[in-house]
Amino acid sequence: MGVLQWTIGILITACFNIIQIHTVKYAPDLAGRFCNQVEGPVCCNGRKDSCSFPILGTLCYCDTFCERPEDDDCCPDYLFACKGVVHPPPTILEGCKYEQGYLKGGETVWDNCNSCTCAILGNITKLTCNPERTCLIEPEIVDTVNMLDFGWRASNYSAFWGKTLEEGIKYKLGTLQPERFVLRMNPVRRIYDPNNLVSEFDSEAEWPGYISGIQEQGWCGSSWAVSTAAVASDRYAIMSKRRLPVKLSAQHLLSCNNRGQQSCDGGHLDRAWMYFRKHGIVEESCFAYTGKLEICNRHQLDGCPKRHLRKSNKFRVGPAYRLGNETDIMYEIIKSGPVQATMKVYHDFYSYQTGVYEHTDLSVLDRTGYHSVRIVGWGEERGRKYWKVANSWGPEWGENGFFKLARGKNECDIESFVLAAWPELEEW
Repeated sequence: MGVLQWTIGILITACFNIIQIHTVKYAPDLAGRFCNQVEGPVCCNGRKDSCSFPILGTLCYCDTFCERPEDDDCCPDYLFACKGVVHPPPTILEGCKYEQGYLKGGETVWDNCNSCTCAILGNITKLTCNPERTCLIEPEIVDTVNMLDFGWRASNYSAFWGKTLEEGIKYKLGTLQPERFVLRMNPVRRIYDPNNLVSEFDSEAEWPGYISGIQEQGWCGSSWAVSTAAVASDRYAIMSKRRLPVKLSAQHLLSCNNRGQQSCDGGHLDRAWMYFRKHGIVEESCFAYTGKLEICNRHQLDGCPKRHLRKSNKFRVGPAYRLGNETDIMYEIIKSGPVQATMKVYHDFYSYQTGVYEHTDLSVLDRTGYHSVRIVGWGEERGRKYWKVANSWGPEWGENGFFKLARGKNECDIESFVLAAWPELEEW
């Protein structure tokens, strides 16, 4: 009974500002002398308002009236002081303080992505948490970004809570760094006047209904496949002059493009575009995205339905080409649609909510990975130039699935390796 009443007392202490408080009936576990004071009023008999004492933010009483069944509010030592009833000494709970309560010795709880165990060594208690794991969402980063003016705001995403940074790098990104010979690819040259480029552009506004929606890649390192399929889908709709709106299958790449690729453990963009060009991929409706490695059933894929007036059920693209700088990227998007970019992702990026993102140095252990995304437009906010970028972490993340990234300064290497390809429309 003592342990139970002690626990109830703790809960009452935490909540007395919310609900009306009454003391626990004859609770001997609450330390203190109330009815048994050496100096004070003569109590115990009758109804005496002066026989009251402060306890837990309210009052307890030492008169017989406190025993009424409908609302007992006797002091903890009432039975002993007034009636001579002896209670056993209160039980002392040993443990580690954790949040608003205590953990017993040997008890383990999860705190974000770390396990914490209460260890008792003699009279010493210590709460020990795993110090090796860096959590994907760190409240300290979120709070600091929102308190200071970094130009963007952060959020504590419940979908990321409890995950480690290592899990975020492995399963929310998924683009392998290009090989050296790929990085030596020369950018294409376009003839245009950079001064004629508009200050703001949005593919969704320019081509409403023909830009791919935000996809959720799940806990699968598939950004290499998701962004490739989405960029190609956008360009098929735009460059066919809206006669061929299509959503192409990222799962086809994830499952069948396996030469030198690692499915949910990452892939190379140049190999994805090479497979796309050589073999083609089917529509999403024929090979739906699951976010895991599915069997590549080529017989089943060959049986996918064909579009009207098309000879094949697979969609192909021409050779992928590279874009060189900020204005080249802008010109390409205006003329042909969204492009694919590879960016370096830092720890704080996972917490992005809104604004123009720039990397901070708030993370103690800032391991990075590479991610493929779609640049769909650009603009300015509070005097800061930005790219409008489509992510693949679902519409609940960021600005309805999009984010703004500082433009013109190669933030997160976003302008270092930008690719595009033209769809093959000869069969239309």
